[in-house]
Amino acid sequence: MNEDLDPGTENSDPDAVASALLASLSLLVRRIRQVPVGGGLTMPERSALSNLHRTGPTTSSALAREAQITAQAMGATLSALRDRGLVEGRPDPDDGRRVVLTVTDAGRQALQDKRNARTELLAQALTSGAFTPAELERLAAAAPLLERLAQNI
Repeated sequence: MNEDLDPGTENSDPDAVASALLASLSLLVRRIRQVPVGGGLTMPERSALSNLHRTGPTTSSALAREAQITAQAMGATLSALRDRGLVEGRPDPDDGRRVVLTVTDAGRQALQDKRNARTELLAQALTSGAFTPAELERLAAAAPLLERLAQNI
């Protein structure tokens, strides 16, 4: 945690807070994304599966637009996910030319396994003795603020 941002200091400058948060959160996210999980998904596969799970049934082209990648790249990623049984496609009831994709039970389990591994990694880091009870309380209090910050971006 950046000690320069202790409460009560002159660091309530939004630019300074933004810079410190971006640096700290970027490092945390990079480390968390590196957590190995059995049946490892590639980063594009994880991203596509997660987006599909979050948005619900949709088309490959809609996922590609959201991810800002080509339809061909998304198609290759989704093909690999379908081959592994993590995603399934069904004809669109409104337009038989399109395929609507959904996450399978196995796909949901793969996402849950990844989340569980990440949660365990964080829990181990928090209980390793590197944080005092007061620091754990500060981190717990910061979580809802970070979520609200994310929702305002």
